[in-house]
Amino acid sequence: MIRYAIPLLAAAALVTPVAQAAEVQIAAQNPVIELSVYEQIEVEPDMATVSTGVQTTAPTAVEALRRNSAETERLIALIRALGVAERDIQTARINLNPQYDYRSGQTPRFTGYQASNQLTVKLRQIDKVGEVLDAMVGAGATNINGPYFSISDDTEAKAVARRNALERGREQAEEYARLSGYTGVRLLQVSEAIRGTSGPMPQNEVMMASAVRTAAPPPPPPVAPGVVATGVGIALTFEMTR
Repeated sequence: MIRYAIPLLAAAALVTPVAQAAEVQIAAQNPVIELSVYEQIEVEPDMATVSTGVQTTAPTAVEALRRNSAETERLIALIRALGVAERDIQTARINLNPQYDYRSGQTPRFTGYQASNQLTVKLRQIDKVGEVLDAMVGAGATNINGPYFSISDDTEAKAVARRNALERGREQAEEYARLSGYTGVRLLQVSEAIRGTSGPMPQNEVMMASAVRTAAPPPPPPVAPGVVATGVGIALTFEMTR
């Protein structure tokens, strides 16, 4: 988009104990170009997040919660034994609900209570994800959701994306300038919107019945980390120059 003047927001002037922003108008001598550029960088993940937990049923609420607490403690102990730090294990939610048998044409019949405890676990050894998932099931986990791959620190990747975005934006602006009969551009303003990492996001929760625990243990599930994306979006304003 090309315009002939651009408003810029000046830095706050500390004339009083409370900073106040002053709006000034900078009149460009030539037309200006406004661009939005997004640069994405793909990197190998170094962390996986898994949601897992235990679901139990019992005739009474007290017994359902008691059984669930015992099963969850066993699961947490196993996760810690696998080398996962305590700070990387977090309770996500605890539910306790009455259960009813809804059969067509009959009054719902109360059957007991269901308790569940859901954990969010960060795994920082990518090559051990499949092994950890298998161990979770063996320790009593009745559901697994994930893994969601990410990188723990994307500062360097974002710096690369930032440089690439600015370079590409300048090249585009210079092309607009040449097409408009100008010889170059002058950068007037930059603003940035940072985006986080993203990767394939499994949508369906994997549910496992308690009977699975007594069956022959299957091999660890194959896990392919692939790559995740991080990036930077910037808005640029250039003035055309001769």
